[in-house]
Amino acid sequence: MKAILVNGSRREKGCTFTALSLVAKELNAAGIDTEIYFIGKKVIDGQVDEIVKEVGEALADADAFVMGSPVYYASPSGESQMFLDRLFIKYGKNLKFKPAAAVVSARRAGTSATLDDLNKYFTNNQMPVVSSNYWNMVHGSAPEDVMKDLEGVEIMQTLGRNMAWILKCIEAGKAAGIEHPQDKERVRTNFIR
Repeated sequence: MKAILVNGSRREKGCTFTALSLVAKELNAAGIDTEIYFIGKKVIDGQVDEIVKEVGEALADADAFVMGSPVYYASPSGESQMFLDRLFIKYGKNLKFKPAAAVVSARRAGTSATLDDLNKYFTNNQMPVVSSNYWNMVHGSAPEDVMKDLEGVEIMQTLGRNMAWILKCIEAGKAAGIEHPQDKERVRTNFIR
């Protein structure tokens, strides 16, 4: 099994990466492979289609997805949003029914609004959303600050363990012959008369 984690920060090894690394460590301890992609600079440099293709193709063979973003103006980073918009349009079929989680990092506030924004990508694509024992957030201005956020560290660790458990439950279900629901034709309602 494998989980793909995406760092939507402009800082490759900053607070968001630190939070994702805590999740990845727990997944690895449970025997689940992980890979963290850094997208921030590529999106800023106009390479969004290239990184979307790279991650989208990796997700075709992966079992789970974790999206990490810093909080900018009480929202995910613009890089994260642009990446996710394009990822779900082009590779949404590779994500359906795969467990997903959002992780956010902030100096102070805006975290719950950012989590809400990120989770909508998952819920609109039939992805089970994995939770922790509180909102999936860490606080700090630098990686060492995040590690001092003991509650945030525990939340990331619990999230990693919960994701591993969900993945193993899905694997056990498949081994028992339980498959995901089959899609029916989607009904689209137009509210304009």
